[in-house]
Amino acid sequence: MEYKEKHRRHRRTIFKKWFLNNRLSIILLNILLFFLVIWVFNKISFVLNPAWLFFSAILPPLMLAIIQFYIMNPVVDWLERKFKVPRVITIIALFLIVVVALVWIINTLFPIVQGQIDSLVKNWPHIWNDAVNATQNALRDPHLHGVKNNINNMIDHAQKTLFKSGRTAVSATLGNIFSAISIITMIFMTLLTAPFILFFMLKDGHNLRPYITRFAPQRWQKSFSQLLYDINDALASYIRGQITVAFWVGIMFAIGYTIIGQPYGIALAILSGVLNLIPYFGTFISIIPAVVIAIIVSFPMLIKVLIVFVIEQTIESRLISPLVMGNKMEMHPVTTILLLIGASAVWGLWGVIFGIPIYAILKIIISRVYNYYRRVSKVFDDEEVAPSDTENVKQGKKIEKNK
Repeated sequence: MEYKEKHRRHRRTIFKKWFLNNRLSIILLNILLFFLVIWVFNKISFVLNPAWLFFSAILPPLMLAIIQFYIMNPVVDWLERKFKVPRVITIIALFLIVVVALVWIINTLFPIVQGQIDSLVKNWPHIWNDAVNATQNALRDPHLHGVKNNINNMIDHAQKTLFKSGRTAVSATLGNIFSAISIITMIFMTLLTAPFILFFMLKDGHNLRPYITRFAPQRWQKSFSQLLYDINDALASYIRGQITVAFWVGIMFAIGYTIIGQPYGIALAILSGVLNLIPYFGTFISIIPAVVIAIIVSFPMLIKVLIVFVIEQTIESRLISPLVMGNKMEMHPVTTILLLIGASAVWGLWGVIFGIPIYAILKIIISRVYNYYRRVSKVFDDEEVAPSDTENVKQGKKIEKNK
């Protein structure tokens, strides 16, 4: 009888050691449960479709309001904290400043930019053909005969891709009139509702974190509040940093293109600023039309455009980005590039726009959950103790024993 009891206890110990307290088993079990949850949600997707439609309808004005909130909220908080200015007064003043700025842009800059964009769109086929002819003339140099066929093939492939994409876009536009109407309606509703959402976010946004924290269990409220603070700080740093860097990139390109006399310089500078919202790739994509136009103008203009690009990249990477962004996202450049490639392949443009913020949020949540699991789980009890802490651990055990 005693032998059977020992044998059963030994089997229970082996089962507990190799399954219940085994890291690999716990990890595999968590992965299995994760994919099981995904499978279940996939099976009941018809139930979630109305919720997704509702979420997709409110997402555009909400995102626009959130972006403006992270830009304006520091000003509102600073004036309230420093000079005791009521939030409502500051918000109304900021709204008036935005309205005045929009009126000035529409009356002053918009006609210039619109004229350059219209001219660029209308003349782009001729500019592209002239650039192709100029490249082919340059390739007639006997020294470049070896690479001539490869470059010609690349040009032909690019032309076919552009024309195919253009035909597809035109066909899709003509065949989806109702879709175009819905998009126009969505834009109108976004511009109409976003200011109201923004007003109340600026007015009561500082009370949102304490309000959400109340729904967490009492013993988790402190850590949950800190989690919300970290997520908010990461999003604020990313949005403010990206918009600030994009603004100064557009300014630098506008100054550089104006100095060298680049045609369509203002339109190209605005394009560079907008595309710079895509980390690492945006500026390099925006330089392509500038290089094509410079090739048409003259070879010295091409050299000037490249010099402007090098100067802009140097100032942005050495001064503006470190000063504005710092290392608050704590993301390695390789991680960012791979994330953008993967997100764009899966979700297209939306993946490029939202990939990094979503990654930052998930990283904060997963790291906090993992640290909590390490703290409460017995799976990590067998980890090696650092040599510097060994003596402290021994002293602690002695004290516990004496107690």
